[in-house]
Amino acid sequence: MHVGAHVSIAGGVDNAVGREVDVGGNCGQIFTTSPQVWAGPDIGKDEAAAFRESGTDLGPWVIHASYLVNLATPKKDLREKSIRSLQAECDAAHRLGVEYVNVHLGAHTGAGVEAGLDNAASAVDELDIPDEVTLLIESDAGSGTKLGGEFAHLAGVRDRADTDFGTCLDTAHAFAAGYDLSTAEGVDDVLAAFDKRVGLDTHHCIHLNDSKHACGTNKDEHAHIGEGEIGNDGMAAIVNHDALSEVPFVLETPTEDGRGFAWNIDHVRELRAE
Repeated sequence: MHVGAHVSIAGGVDNAVGREVDVGGNCGQIFTTSPQVWAGPDIGKDEAAAFRESGTDLGPWVIHASYLVNLATPKKDLREKSIRSLQAECDAAHRLGVEYVNVHLGAHTGAGVEAGLDNAASAVDELDIPDEVTLLIESDAGSGTKLGGEFAHLAGVRDRADTDFGTCLDTAHAFAAGYDLSTAEGVDDVLAAFDKRVGLDTHHCIHLNDSKHACGTNKDEHAHIGEGEIGNDGMAAIVNHDALSEVPFVLETPTEDGRGFAWNIDHVRELRAE
């Protein structure tokens, strides 16, 4: 079972490996720079080599793109910044030997869903993605004009783009967007809907998060595994589902109530064993 967490690269990207081991993970996710500013990855050759060497026993790894990236935007300047930023992340993944780069579609900001999907697909097609790297587009909670809350949005970009890319299902986001994952039956139904609309063959990663808010609220706030609105029944059904047996689970759960990633990873393994 591949389960890990989003860990810090403070002090050097190679430090992420030790941090992942410390919380009990055997795969993981990182930011290469602050996700809140337009700053590209600054990773030297020695640092990259150290990550590749120390991280060979773990994986797969995911780089999460900046939160500022907006592929769906109708604004030319933001679009150009977004493409440059995402290209830099793909290039960094190649240098680090990281398999995946994960990104949100962003928001159409009033241009409309169809125009937003057109914009996102054409932005993806402007990327030069290295052969060893797979771009993943993540499902969203669906608030405001953000795209990705409906599986149809992921399929819409896939249908429009010439570039191959994969997908990442975030359980808290999907739940917030109205896909009920709180029961085994619900998990079966949601994955069947995803497979029919998007295709489980495109699916390379799960962001495994419980939700502090009810299904369909479009509120994106993560809870400890099994202690949110999805609960232990839903989480157990997800981590034991046959369709997800080979998919890495990456946690973005909170650090609160005296518990962090280590507790959550342990609990995922307990649920998998049931």
